[in-house]
Amino acid sequence: MGVINVLDKHVAELIAAGEVVERPASAIKELIENSIDAGATSITVEIQNGGITYMRVTDNGCGFMREDVKLAFLPHATSKINIENDLDRIATLGFRGEALASISSVSRLQLITCHKSETIGTSYEIEGGEEVSFDDAGCPVGSTIIVRDLFYNIPARMKFLKKDRAEGNAVANVIDKIALSHPEIAITFIRDGRRVLSTSGDNRIKSAIYSVYGRDFANGLIPVNYELGGIKVQGYVSKPVNARPNRGMQNFFINGRYVRSGTASAAIEEACKGSVMVGRYAACVLHLKVPFESVDVNVHPSKIEVRFINERPIFDAVYHAVKSSLNKNDERKEITFDGAVKNDAFSEIRKPKPFVAQPKVFEKAPEPIAKPVSKPLNPIEKLDIPFVTSDKDELMAKAADNDFNPFDVFSKQAVRRDLNVTKAIEKNKATEPVDTEIVYEEPKKVESAKPVEVQTKKEPEPLYEQPKNKLIFVGEAFNTYIIVEKNEKELVIIDKHAAHERMVYEKLKKERGAGFSQLLLHPVTVILNKLDYEAAVANLDMFRECAFDVDDFGNGALIVRAAPQYLDFDDVESSVIEMASYIAQNKTDIRSERMDWIYHNVACRSAIKGGNISTREELMEIANKLDEDPTLRYCPHGRPVCVVMSRYELEKQFGRIQ
Repeated sequence: MGVINVLDKHVAELIAAGEVVERPASAIKELIENSIDAGATSITVEIQNGGITYMRVTDNGCGFMREDVKLAFLPHATSKINIENDLDRIATLGFRGEALASISSVSRLQLITCHKSETIGTSYEIEGGEEVSFDDAGCPVGSTIIVRDLFYNIPARMKFLKKDRAEGNAVANVIDKIALSHPEIAITFIRDGRRVLSTSGDNRIKSAIYSVYGRDFANGLIPVNYELGGIKVQGYVSKPVNARPNRGMQNFFINGRYVRSGTASAAIEEACKGSVMVGRYAACVLHLKVPFESVDVNVHPSKIEVRFINERPIFDAVYHAVKSSLNKNDERKEITFDGAVKNDAFSEIRKPKPFVAQPKVFEKAPEPIAKPVSKPLNPIEKLDIPFVTSDKDELMAKAADNDFNPFDVFSKQAVRRDLNVTKAIEKNKATEPVDTEIVYEEPKKVESAKPVEVQTKKEPEPLYEQPKNKLIFVGEAFNTYIIVEKNEKELVIIDKHAAHERMVYEKLKKERGAGFSQLLLHPVTVILNKLDYEAAVANLDMFRECAFDVDDFGNGALIVRAAPQYLDFDDVESSVIEMASYIAQNKTDIRSERMDWIYHNVACRSAIKGGNISTREELMEIANKLDEDPTLRYCPHGRPVCVVMSRYELEKQFGRIQ
């Protein structure tokens, strides 16, 4: 007896369904694409429990004709391909004819539809691939497909589904991409009875971006519109200052289909060189219109990846489109030689305003003992200060005089016209002006039998006291390397960033973020794609163990209220984005591995940077802690923290020792 069996229809359909329907998000994607191909201008999607128990897709497309309803649920049944040559010019999103057959074989499905040429609609129910009912129905033109209890008949597949929240976010991620790919369609997404997304359908890409990612993200974009060699590139790219630490917000669409394209991503990175900081990536929403015959979309079951006949034209088109957009919308100010500042955004030259010195009001000094005399004892240049009527007016007048130094009032050689004396002289003066001078009287000597102790002024104590017989501060090279002398025998050169990074890492690891957090004056809102968002929300405790206070802000956003002490405010958002992306991409459940990476990331960003100006006290604090703990010899990335050169080696280099 042979060993090869021909599978029956039901088993073959279940296997085929596994290739098309992996989770609720896969089913939603196929159903929405069918609605788009039907010419819908409005699509409503509703799910419950992440789509596992309930999914509904309603559109106002052309609908199904009654005689085609049952045929649509047969394997390989499609209205988009007739002959072999049609595969070379696929212009629709769906074409395989497997979606409805696969979904209906693993769920309880109901179709309510009415074709635009018919007056009575049709209701068709099918469970597990078997027909249940076929009746008339009253409904508007278009289609509504309701899917219940996905994988109810395949328990093995059901156990691989994630929690409702994770599955719901996967559905939201698919809908976001479709909303961005077709701004001409008004899309509404209802999740567990709450509307979380609604696009206007005004055919403006910027409006769709605003609805999906919010105002802040949309305002940080610049337009792209370019055509090269028959390839048209249109959409938006982020400003260089708004670049992100990963590629999670790069969205590419080929002929209205969302795809992952390494070619387009590499072109953007090349175009952003010189504008975007190394290690950061531009976010984008770019639509590429290419000839249908030049791209093959039939290389992946989910059609998420495509293949080009020639990738070079795609690279060149995206590169020149992004590069020209960045050059055209460069908002950096140009400094001219005459001191004027030219801002291309306003097309005008603004001259800097003249600087006007504001008068400073100083505290009134102690009044000296003075007496008027007819002739000056020593010829001193007279002060030509107008008579004033108040202390404030006098001080303002003196402050305006460049020769007036308010800090000389305690010197014996200083001359100052006291306000009270001036008023008295002005009141009693005769017709002839009287020359007056204010001088200090020497205090009378008091004879005493006992010698008077003279207290000498103590020198201020230094802020930093050199430890004895330990490290002696020599200096800092290139604002990066600390140079210290140890026990008159060794010269130690320390990388201050690497050393501080290791110290912060050990502190985080030991205390698990306790006492290392500080509240932010202004909470930071972080926008993520739905997959990274789901991973972050499911692991908020990991952020807290790294001294972040992060909460779910809803609809793909997190709010950060506290961050590690040493972390710059500008690095808070990028740190959270990197951490969320790592958690989402790391498929293992080893918590220590995830936390170790997060500690590395926070320590690297929190540590003082090479090139930053540091005080002597800060540098010696690092050097002393490094000397006290011999285990701190490498940074978390494995780079050495310090280099030690003995006095013998140094003197040998200079020929002092043979």
